[in-house]
Amino acid sequence: MAAPGTHRPQVAASVVTVADGRLLLVRRGPASRQAGTWALPGGRIEPGERARDAAVRELREETGLRARAGRFVGWTEKLTGGAHYVILTFEVDLVDPPGGALAGDDADAVAWVPLAEVADHGLVEGLADFLVDHGIVPSSS
Repeated sequence: MAAPGTHRPQVAASVVTVADGRLLLVRRGPASRQAGTWALPGGRIEPGERARDAAVRELREETGLRARAGRFVGWTEKLTGGAHYVILTFEVDLVDPPGGALAGDDADAVAWVPLAEVADHGLVEGLADFLVDHGIVPSSS
């Protein structure tokens, strides 16, 4: 049982999709606590669903792209708006060509951003550091 004043974490999955030197990002829509910011595609893991399967499902729901789950990249913990999240991030291999990405589900836009420009794209808090720390994007220093 969680201690008083704490929340059990919600577990989510996110997706690193790199193609042609660019990273796929989604802009969170108005229903999101992070509306207007850019993030990796991702979301809640359904009961009984494997994390890597959730990552692939979320990519398809938010961008329309089909993929196969690849390696586990890492995890991050977020305490935001009274909620506690643990986000498991996976790389994927696209089945569909990258040009066919369209915003869907809770994303209101998608963008393929050159890796060197990702940190300048108005990302959700902590994402730029996560991507640098895990070798996805180059350090700006």
